[in-house]
Amino acid sequence: MSDPKNLSPEVLTHIANLLELPLRSVVSVIELLDAGGTVPFIARYRKEQTGNLDEVQIRNIEEKLAYFRELEDRRETVLSSIAEQGKLTDELKARIEKVLEKSELEDLYLPYKPKRRTKATVAREKGLEPLAQYLWAQEPGTQSLDEQLPAYINAELGVADANEALEGARHIVAEWITEVAELRKALRQLMFDEGVVVSKKAPDAKDEQEKFKMYYEYREAAKMIPSHRMLAIRRGESENVLYFLIELEAERPLGLMRSHVLKAQQGDWTRQIELAIEDAWTRLLNSSIQAEIRLELKQRSDLDAIGVFRDNLFNLLLSPPAGPIAVLGIDPGLRTGCKIAVVDETGKMLAHDVIYPHTSKHGIAEAGEKLARLMQQHPVRAIAIGNGTASRETDSFVRSFLREKQLENIFSVTVSESGASVYSASDIARQEFPDLDLTVRGAISIARRLQDPLSELVKVDPKSIGVGQYQHDVDQRQLNDSLEKVVESCVNRVGVDLNTASWTLLRYVAGVTERTAINIVQYRDLNGRFRSRAQLRDVAGVGPKTFEQAAGFLRIRGGEQPLDMTAVHPESYPVVEQISTMLGTSVEEIIKKPELLEKVDRSQLTAGVFTLNDILEELRKPGRDPRDKFVAPSFHDEVHEISDLRDGMVLEGIVTNVTKFGAFVDIGVHQDGLVHISELSNKFIKEPSEAVKAGQIVKVKVMSADAKTKRISLSIKALLAPSAPQPKKGGGKPAAKAEPAKPLSMNEKLAALSSKWKVR
Repeated sequence: MSDPKNLSPEVLTHIANLLELPLRSVVSVIELLDAGGTVPFIARYRKEQTGNLDEVQIRNIEEKLAYFRELEDRRETVLSSIAEQGKLTDELKARIEKVLEKSELEDLYLPYKPKRRTKATVAREKGLEPLAQYLWAQEPGTQSLDEQLPAYINAELGVADANEALEGARHIVAEWITEVAELRKALRQLMFDEGVVVSKKAPDAKDEQEKFKMYYEYREAAKMIPSHRMLAIRRGESENVLYFLIELEAERPLGLMRSHVLKAQQGDWTRQIELAIEDAWTRLLNSSIQAEIRLELKQRSDLDAIGVFRDNLFNLLLSPPAGPIAVLGIDPGLRTGCKIAVVDETGKMLAHDVIYPHTSKHGIAEAGEKLARLMQQHPVRAIAIGNGTASRETDSFVRSFLREKQLENIFSVTVSESGASVYSASDIARQEFPDLDLTVRGAISIARRLQDPLSELVKVDPKSIGVGQYQHDVDQRQLNDSLEKVVESCVNRVGVDLNTASWTLLRYVAGVTERTAINIVQYRDLNGRFRSRAQLRDVAGVGPKTFEQAAGFLRIRGGEQPLDMTAVHPESYPVVEQISTMLGTSVEEIIKKPELLEKVDRSQLTAGVFTLNDILEELRKPGRDPRDKFVAPSFHDEVHEISDLRDGMVLEGIVTNVTKFGAFVDIGVHQDGLVHISELSNKFIKEPSEAVKAGQIVKVKVMSADAKTKRISLSIKALLAPSAPQPKKGGGKPAAKAEPAKPLSMNEKLAALSSKWKVR
């Protein structure tokens, strides 16, 4: 088996073991990635090579590959640096070459790193290193310690007496102790396992809203503290409200250090070594190891928070679309009026206006006339209302208007406008509508979000969509990279209509760059609709590799080749031709009558098992949309403000955000309510994502509502039937036969993988 780009067999095996995947599959994925393959393409069209690995598994291989390639680069730098110093022994080289963790590599390199001036450096300048070596060796010499000391007393060098000589020697020994790689690793693990995060209110801190009151005097085990609490403490520290440290009972690390450093044989060196150990911990190692664990906790918290954001974004982007219907979008407002825009079934703007239904009775009448006129002029099928200021008032007005005009075939729905203002002011919006006001662009975006949330939300920076948890506190590069991958995954999962998609959507298709996406749109504007996928090859920037990666994810409806509307890749068209020949009919007929596929003799077809399964599945449901069917949520007609809420009310709402501690639900009162994790399910769940997902419509019961603090407590559990009690062991009725496990959705897999993080 070849080693992809010089990765050692040990590293490849380690990746396979870490991810619990077959080595052959890992090697194949790395080779495909190195050859320019994208993750969506490899997951969908290279199943035979990968052994049917899914996208989550392939992305994990990609992440581990990046980590170990960085490790290899750093390893070369370390080896080169130590060799230049003339200190690279065969034993040290072998140890460095076996390392599989960045932290362990840095531990081994620590003794050879250029150092700033330290107490140990000063002691060496005073000629005390031989004395330190005697202590460090812990073996009897030709002279006792007392006999050696006079030789190191030198006033000119700053060693006035024996005590100063011993102190200097201990400083050198303390530094050597900090450089023992195995000891540093053990101390890191000890502090992570037994350390306690302790946060306190900073002296003279100002926290007027008491956002961090919970953490003024707070303690929690480092290995148990959840990401949202760790991020809250870190934010409190960054705002100078809190400070925190990691406490560890001193005797635990000191005992561990003694076991690593002290030899069994005791002598006149023993007391000095013990003092050096105490000095090494209190002066050097405690702060150093604590800083490393603080970083580890931050990285773990970042990983969890990014995972939450990623899962929410994934679910939001895959929200059910209302489909290609004409929509009237409303960006609601009070004094400034409601901006309205009508778009056709392709999202093209047809008209826009402003109405003032909340200023006076005259304003209501005039607004009704404008809406009626637009309804007559355009085949509007739905009205989308942004969920910002005055959304409930606008929703009531629209519902009354539709009842009054008896427009029962038109429905109205409130949609999230998170990020719409960001889009309205963006370069993309200015390119689309250079002559329109920001608020009109917002109304257009709201209408399009109802038609197809994915196509519209890809125009907005994912961080502006508002489904994150402490998103500004986490590693921004890592966050951006993760969210970009989610968008790419969603776009390719759904597929893109080559003849209607904007360049902002096309740029996320596997293998397509932003420049190529713009070229595709320009080619379409000049030459009209694409008639086939093959025509894509005529676009500037679309070479063989780009075509290979992108073609299967692009759809052409009503084109020359019926397979172009499906997810069947052009490279597999010959297999479909084999099928049509075998069945004695045309490809068009097979698509119309998928029941014909039951007669196919798989053994006669030149395709792998996984590829053939996908082809047949696609022919049974050509061009199917993997998203759920659209259902419009319904808010309570008499609930508009928090003051309208009463304990015990049962309402319908939309999950807007899922965090580690619960889910936020929009129930139509301008303030999302919280369903704590303990109120999400009538059975134990580790993660809120096990019970709900962003964009989901749910029934909730109001537990409490405080208009002053704007806090709403909701429950889903209160509306669920009690879970069946578990049978006791050794008695009772036999347990029912277990249902077969459902396959995990992508966001469930992502959440599960995020929870597997372990301290290195």
